[in-house]
Amino acid sequence: MLQLHKTRCGAGQIHSCEAKMTRPLRLVAVSGGLQRPSKSAALAEHLLDLIADDVPCEQHLVELGQLAPQLAGAVWRSQLPDTVERELGAVEQADILVVTTPVYRGSYTGLFKHFFDFIHQDALIDKPVLLAATGGSERHALMIDHQLRPLFSFFQARTLPLGVYATDKDFDGYRVQDMALIERASLAVQRALPFIELMRRPSTAAAKEAVAA
Repeated sequence: MLQLHKTRCGAGQIHSCEAKMTRPLRLVAVSGGLQRPSKSAALAEHLLDLIADDVPCEQHLVELGQLAPQLAGAVWRSQLPDTVERELGAVEQADILVVTTPVYRGSYTGLFKHFFDFIHQDALIDKPVLLAATGGSERHALMIDHQLRPLFSFFQARTLPLGVYATDKDFDGYRVQDMALIERASLAVQRALPFIELMRRPSTAAAKEAVAA
């Protein structure tokens, strides 16, 4: 009998969302929050769980605040320690990305940009990316379309139709609690599912061709 699994783990750990009858999709979130706990990480985890409810996947959360001492001083990728290199590799090898960041001075955090400066420019081509951000007020909500979306357009990633923006009042501590935010997050994931499903089709088609041969 198929066993379903869904567990919570910390940064740097991968957990299975469904028994591997076929290879589950690699679902990776990057949180640009500079501290732990952070609202950006909480929003990322919420979005990961929503996607995992519908798609067999492995979840992995990259918390940049935890990498800051090893990441911030590097100029070249060759200078990065293995801990950071593994996280860059996880992003580059992901099937689906979720990115969240606090809004700092009207944009993403400097550490968030520094991390993605090390990503190979061809690594995210056609990769579905769900964009999200947290801020102190609604006035920064357009940051997703004015800052995040152009960044991932450079990478030729497939930015998903709806972004998710949250303010401090949408959280109870570090837990998503506002119903309007919960509904928007659910809608963003539902709108994303057709694009995510496309990531599963090549392996299915290949399997059918192999059987036919």
